[in-house]
Amino acid sequence: MNIVFLSIVLIAVAAAGWSQLAGLPAPGAAAPMEALSKAMVESATGAVNLALGLVGVMTLFLGLMKVAEAGGLLKIIARLIRPLMVRLFPDVPAGHPAMGAMILNLSANVMGLGNAATPFGIRAMQELNRLNPTPGTATDAMALFLAINTSSVTLLPTGVIALRAAAGSADPAAIFPSTLFATCCSTLTAVLVAKLLARYYRQRRPPVEAAAPAPDPAGPAPDAEAPLEEAAAYPVWVYALILAAAAALMFLAVAHGKALSPWILPGLMAGFLVFGAARRVRVYEVFVDGAKEGFQVAIKIIPYLVAILVAVGMLRASGALEAMVRTLGPWTAKAGLPAEALPMALLRPLSGSGAFAVLASIINDPAIGPDSYTGYLVSTLQGCTETTFYVLAVYFGAVQVRRIRYTLAAGLAADIAGIAGSVAACLYLFG
Repeated sequence: MNIVFLSIVLIAVAAAGWSQLAGLPAPGAAAPMEALSKAMVESATGAVNLALGLVGVMTLFLGLMKVAEAGGLLKIIARLIRPLMVRLFPDVPAGHPAMGAMILNLSANVMGLGNAATPFGIRAMQELNRLNPTPGTATDAMALFLAINTSSVTLLPTGVIALRAAAGSADPAAIFPSTLFATCCSTLTAVLVAKLLARYYRQRRPPVEAAAPAPDPAGPAPDAEAPLEEAAAYPVWVYALILAAAAALMFLAVAHGKALSPWILPGLMAGFLVFGAARRVRVYEVFVDGAKEGFQVAIKIIPYLVAILVAVGMLRASGALEAMVRTLGPWTAKAGLPAEALPMALLRPLSGSGAFAVLASIINDPAIGPDSYTGYLVSTLQGCTETTFYVLAVYFGAVQVRRIRYTLAAGLAADIAGIAGSVAACLYLFG
């Protein structure tokens, strides 16, 4: 991240400096270096506002997750996904709370819940950090988990479907098959690249069971978070029932996505609390106990957010992205990525809000619209990958990890695969 941060800043300063010295700004427009300075201040302020805005979300969902832990939901989830997770994360004990926390995070991403997935991901990182024998350095499990996160694993892009509906799309859920294909491409690439790079970056370290637990920035682990007992996987009929329920949910999301979307978060909260109450958990006290961590975590990630969002803000204000679009647009258009959609592809790994703004402007443009090829493509791009640099800054910042090893390479590989998969799927379905 040191090299990435420095490179982005230097590119932005060089681009703005060249524009100013060459006299490129139009008469009456702000000077490039002045715009760059303004962007730095605004991005820093925006980063702090974003972190403070996450306080409420983190407090809410960390409290709900505490109820789930106390009721034994993570034990049930860990047993349910044990056959897959023990192969993906062999360094993590099969019954450890990290398994359940990772699945809750991935499940929230699958449903397209956005920031609601962040608290679950942070809790997963905290649990993984307790297994980390080298504090400050990402483990293989952390790198793989974040690589999968940056690939988004989005099966139900509810937010994008709602935005398309608001833009007047005749079929807002038409992006479901293209998003499914693209997110499968990005996720498989993330897993494969992370596993391959792990072989080259693997360090000698003691077994997980023998390693001393790393100090956790969030504080000592409560008794309820002790490693879960390992249990055999569920019978085959249970998995068949779950797959059938998932298929039914996906069908309902496609057919009634706009109507169902407002029910997801309230249903999630009610479900967690009802589950806890059914397991005789004192839901109010346990919720408050878990929610206390939300404020602490949000404050800890502010410096990391300021660093990455200021760098991205400078890059956008410098004109470097516009120059890249002008240069690459004619070439990418030949491969199915129009110049109008290129800013979306370039911004998606850097800025979630920037990419969302580009998506909204494109599908609301009367000359393009949500049901054109470009409209379908940018909608698929938004749903099939996550904001790589934001994910790395927030999740690693929450556990004070500075040496990220190959995580960024795996995440960017997933982004490229997601873009390629989006173009291929949209060309086939809508081209």
